Amino acid sequence: MTQTQTETTQVLIIGGGPCGLMLANELGRRGVEAILIDQKATTAFNPQANATQARTMEHYRRLGIADEIRAMGLPDDYPTDIVYFTRFAKYELGRVQLPPASKALELAKTARGTWSVAEMPHRVSQKYVEAVLYKHASALPGISVRFGWQLTAFEESADGIEATITDVATGDVKRIKAQFMFAADGPRSFVRRQLGFHYEGEGSADRDFMGGKMLALYLRIPNFYEVCGQPKAWMYVTFNSERRCFMAAVNGRDEFAFHTQLHGDEDGASLSDVDCVKIFCQAMGADIAAEIISRESWLAGRALVANAFSTRRIFLGGDAVHLFTPTGGMGYNTAIEDAVNIAWKLAAVVKGQSPIEMLQSYERERHPIAVRNTGFARRFADSLGLYRPSRAVEAEGLAGEASRRRAGDYLANHGRAEFNIPGFTLGARYDASPIIVSDGTPALPDAPNVYVPTGKPGGRAPHVWLNNEVS
Repeated sequence: MTQTQTETTQVLIIGGGPCGLMLANELGRRGVEAILIDQKATTAFNPQANATQARTMEHYRRLGIADEIRAMGLPDDYPTDIVYFTRFAKYELGRVQLPPASKALELAKTARGTWSVAEMPHRVSQKYVEAVLYKHASALPGISVRFGWQLTAFEESADGIEATITDVATGDVKRIKAQFMFAADGPRSFVRRQLGFHYEGEGSADRDFMGGKMLALYLRIPNFYEVCGQPKAWMYVTFNSERRCFMAAVNGRDEFAFHTQLHGDEDGASLSDVDCVKIFCQAMGADIAAEIISRESWLAGRALVANAFSTRRIFLGGDAVHLFTPTGGMGYNTAIEDAVNIAWKLAAVVKGQSPIEMLQSYERERHPIAVRNTGFARRFADSLGLYRPSRAVEAEGLAGEASRRRAGDYLANHGRAEFNIPGFTLGARYDASPIIVSDGTPALPDAPNVYVPTGKPGGRAPHVWLNNEVS
């Protein structure tokens, strides 16, 4: 009988999405050994998240990879506007103009007050970000990244974790002994379910849009810009009574991530590819050639947070403990902050610099932030999804013009609010944390669109440029 091989490491990471890969980078930079496993064969193929917020870009800057990530995805001079249409080939209702990546450094160096940051937000599909994080994590001493392996069992003891992992392709089994385990294994988290933790909050919502079954199509549309006929944008949103959707440009040439809410009589699993292209053409307002690169279904309207994030030696982050409706792009950025938060604490404990009890601050800090951030995303989803189109919005004549003008004003104001969120990305605070000592000053305003730079302990330190090059 073949004996099962046993390996040892300091931290076992379950999940190779942005959260797990970010943790591998953070631990490796601190000289901590880690094994990361993910049952997928590779990093993400589908575009998924599309908005990297300023604080996340600051973390990438600290790791030395911000410029590399900023160069990924859309061309350097591609505008990152958000545009609202009746249909993509019909009426443009409103536009929020935002700068291309080529202007990011200049804007960061000239912005003051609320937007005094080292890095401005960046629009890039998650698939590109994961590839960069994977490349750098794999190159770090002591870090082993293994796709195609699945966690099948684990036990926690007083002094560590013993896990069983299985090769998805061959069925080979290994055991791993680790001091700690971090699970970023997605919304169906095996670790969360085995621990008996459960989601709490809003599992669905009744909205005209962003409140039900969604169809996601990764499309190649060679003639989109020609047929659309309007200046390019990063995010395209339709507003009509037949087919509402949002769609993000992926490569700035011909690839797009299209998401639409399915009607009550539509089922994503039973739709053919031909049906899916017809659905896209409804949103387009024209028959146009479109190739489906990949497709999947998901559920919008969720604002869920797990009732617990940790045991003594097991910690969970990302979608395993918080699920968002993706307005504002908050889920991926919250997951990155989970990894950053736990990384320095695990390193301090592993190296004997702090007692293990210090790790209890992870849940005390991140759980309230998850509740806060899912609430922010839910309010933006309400603002967009509960605003219903009038049938006149597509009509000819004065009534149609008036309806489009009203809708355009509302949607552009919504877009400015949803995508100008310094309070969300810079204003998270840990005032109730057991490792933060308050200075006794009053609580600060906390809203997604409001950020007040402050030296009050428990939040991001205020930023300033010391000179034109040193942040």
